[in-house]
Amino acid sequence: MTMAGLDAYLKELSSPQSETLQWLEKQTHLRTNHARMLSGSVVGTLLKNISLMISPSRILELGTFTGYSSICLSAGLGESGVIDTIELNDELEDLIRSGFNRAGISDKVNLIFGDAKDIIPTLGHIYDLVYIDANKREYSDYFTLVIDKVRKGGYIIADNVLWDGKVYDGKQYNDAQTKGILAFNQLVRDDSRVENVILPIRDGLNLIRIK
Repeated sequence: MTMAGLDAYLKELSSPQSETLQWLEKQTHLRTNHARMLSGSVVGTLLKNISLMISPSRILELGTFTGYSSICLSAGLGESGVIDTIELNDELEDLIRSGFNRAGISDKVNLIFGDAKDIIPTLGHIYDLVYIDANKREYSDYFTLVIDKVRKGGYIIADNVLWDGKVYDGKQYNDAQTKGILAFNQLVRDDSRVENVILPIRDGLNLIRIK
């Protein structure tokens, strides 16, 4: 079975998207040139269920894109729970906020525009869950900046850590994104403060628990 076939099978046999997420996926395809960046229903459902299991009070997301993963992650937040989500591209604001309004989570989301590396040090919160899905070249920087902001027993989840198979197919790649993901996966594996497992779902998720 091809990866495309596997992805289609996983989507078909996993719980369907909500109407809001279906709307947002369609709008993302219509209104952006990078719809492939969308988390999608399988990863989104996994994020939703992890959030429901953890019941986080505070979530940090690096890379909002159009807000699909933010909506999924928010599922486990309690009444006073908040998700801080950082996005570089402020041209997406109208679509992001429309999705949040449809999902009924606008009062739970703190949407911040700017460079995550500049913003993270200014955040004065301790997080239960961090989701990394921003610039692949900078994953190691993000990890270094957020790890002391995650509570003991909390989680960091990083998306796209298999990077279309480039990190394990045995070929040499010189692009900064592949090098960034390779360095990040190695950094996490060698950090004694955490334990991790890479899940081969879609483009790979690195599930990291703070010891």
